[in-house]
Amino acid sequence: MDIYEVMRTTGAVRQFTADPLPDEVLVRILDHARFAPTGGNRQGVRVIAIREPATRAALAELSVTGARRYVAQKNHGEGPWNPLRPTGLPAEQIAATEVPAAMTAPLHDAAVVLVVCVDLSVVAATDQELARVGVVAGASVYPFVWNVLLAARNEGFGGVLTTMAVAEEPRVRQLLGIPDDYAVAAVLPLGRPRHQVRRLTRKPVSALATRERFDGASL
Repeated sequence: MDIYEVMRTTGAVRQFTADPLPDEVLVRILDHARFAPTGGNRQGVRVIAIREPATRAALAELSVTGARRYVAQKNHGEGPWNPLRPTGLPAEQIAATEVPAAMTAPLHDAAVVLVVCVDLSVVAATDQELARVGVVAGASVYPFVWNVLLAARNEGFGGVLTTMAVAEEPRVRQLLGIPDDYAVAAVLPLGRPRHQVRRLTRKPVSALATRERFDGASL
């Protein structure tokens, strides 16, 4: 496929057919994705490919904690998990919130689930001393994650970048044998899309790019 076509049609896929995603295709996807840039070319990304239903079910269960707060905040008009606006909901109300099955279904239904980790001993987190949540270390892992989704689309498959399980990262580490110096960056269910997105809708360039300054003229 044309690269621009792939970029414009790689949407979040959460519903899958029963078609398998063979190992040889998965290896080809990862083989291309590995050329994503990382800080200093240190290549600290690690991928765990999970097919075992019991492990995927356990991972789905660990995703409920993050999903429960997400749903509770959204239901009450808050920005879920927003770092600038902490939730005003009491813990008891969050704990009583039901999580729709659709939020964890992709982990059960996908052909394979990838857990993508990054070695914190090799990233350059230049924002670590700022008084805000850190985001810069993601530059050494999320280009790879996006490459996986682009390559999957090119192969006729799809997936979605999920992070709900990260709220239970210590337990995810224990479940999957992940060392303490690795961060869990993303959980990617991959499979054959039940419905293929033909064209995505996004804001125009003029709404996101300006000249010279944040408050400059639109590009």
